[in-house]
Amino acid sequence: MPLNSFGIDLLLKMGCVCGKEMIFINNRRFYVRSSLGEGGFSLVDLIEDARSHKNFALKRIKCHSKDDENIALHEVKVMKLFKHPHIVPLIEYMLVPASKFAQNTDIYSELHIVMPYYSRGSLQDRIEMLARKGDHIHEDRLWEIFFGICEGLKAMHSHSPPYAHRDLKPANIMFADNNCPVLMDLGSSVMARTEIKTMSEARTLQDVAAERCSMQYRAPELFNVEKGSCIDERTDIWSLGCLLYALAFLESPFEQDYQRGNSIALAVLGGNIKFPENSHYSKHLEMTVQKLMAVNPMERPFIEQVCQAK
Repeated sequence: MPLNSFGIDLLLKMGCVCGKEMIFINNRRFYVRSSLGEGGFSLVDLIEDARSHKNFALKRIKCHSKDDENIALHEVKVMKLFKHPHIVPLIEYMLVPASKFAQNTDIYSELHIVMPYYSRGSLQDRIEMLARKGDHIHEDRLWEIFFGICEGLKAMHSHSPPYAHRDLKPANIMFADNNCPVLMDLGSSVMARTEIKTMSEARTLQDVAAERCSMQYRAPELFNVEKGSCIDERTDIWSLGCLLYALAFLESPFEQDYQRGNSIALAVLGGNIKFPENSHYSKHLEMTVQKLMAVNPMERPFIEQVCQAK
């Protein structure tokens, strides 16, 4: 017997069937298996499609106002733009109104985003595992991962208009079943090119960057946004250089500054990148990091130039 809307509401309120939490997203039924993690305003669950028994990841973003809702929906909008093997695809999404959440009067709505479940984990997971073992990534494999990330970025930067990811870091790179890197978490992504005409615009962009772009991978021009400057997709190229460094040396270029309690902003703006003396890697890798991490964004290559070096 088909479920009517009342029946679906009832099941949502019941929360579980036969010991399993059940959730409907666009009339597609899923079972919640376990929690995969949580952040300040969202949590991610492992869910199973009731029909295909395939696993997915469900991101639930709590919205406390209409503005929060618009910010959350921006991630969906960006995900819809790209169909690329190195960018996370959107499987399903649904906005759940506050009326579904009894007792939680502070919630305006909740956005549910269904994505693939990447059982191989993130680049951050691999970096931490290698660091524990005192091991490293072979240089051939390192470049393979790096250029896979570049291909995802190229799709974003070559879009019309270009988009920048704005939060590239190891935790936002997952590995698909074929071991290809996949760019995740497009919530910070924006149209890349912005002319800063006023001090107010400069302060706003700097504040947004401080909130959404991880400090150890954030480009210098986002720490100190100047009136009259032009910000473009090369903010991601700086982050890409930080990622390449982390792939090789298992930490960001500014990890030691962070551990000592030094100012990350000053270290980034100074652009003094130090490499370990006993490196497993070629001078070419170090030179590439330095090129990508030029403090002046006008001196950084565009992603097409980076990919040509493959």
